[in-house]
Amino acid sequence: MSEELAEAASLGGFFALRTAPPPAGGDHRPLARLYAGEDPADDAPLHARVDRVAARLGAPERRVGASVAHLGLAARLWSTALGPAALHGRFPALDPATLHWDPALTSPDDLWWAGDGAGTRPGTVAALREAVHEAHLVPLHEAFARDGRISPRLLWGNAGSALAGALRELTRWARAHDRPEVADRAAVLVRGLFDHPDLARTVRGPALRRTSCCLYYRCPSGGLCGDCVFDHAPGTGLERRAPAP
Repeated sequence: MSEELAEAASLGGFFALRTAPPPAGGDHRPLARLYAGEDPADDAPLHARVDRVAARLGAPERRVGASVAHLGLAARLWSTALGPAALHGRFPALDPATLHWDPALTSPDDLWWAGDGAGTRPGTVAALREAVHEAHLVPLHEAFARDGRISPRLLWGNAGSALAGALRELTRWARAHDRPEVADRAAVLVRGLFDHPDLARTVRGPALRRTSCCLYYRCPSGGLCGDCVFDHAPGTGLERRAPAP
């Protein structure tokens, strides 16, 4: 499904999925190794990724770096599946054993799919939930829990925010390219994916604003994300106002 993946990549870097083997010297490894948690060495790449993100942001706590690192990877996982599903009605079978990740790289070079064109799944809510939510996000959250103290509610809030963000990008692209059917399919799929206890109530209202915070505002150069639960950063005194709908 090279043509489908190429069109999905035109949506932006988060939707791009490399299918050619990465250059020698990199550190792409199957996400299945990280999820297994059988060898402490397999957790090292995630630990290094969190440390790198925290250092780049000047995060006051390591869990802030963990949250931002998690949000980025969750966005990649949702986008690489939802994009092709909305565009073409099918998406690559992102089995953790065939989806390789290099924590030192950023999108679109961080993920490499070692599958083939025959390894696809139908673009349905059930298939997306099984392929991304169950096969990736659940064990990914367990890996972040092994790495350090972080709230499960925050992680699922990140997952919901990432899913809503993928929908926004698909809707924007569909409008710009006069493809209303793509936006309609994406909306139906995302609505169905949010109908799960892990993701329900992680966002609210037509704007899909978060009901939790990713903690990015705590970084020296941080601020409020576009879908933040807060209207004003905590600590200003203004956050006591009722949040906007």
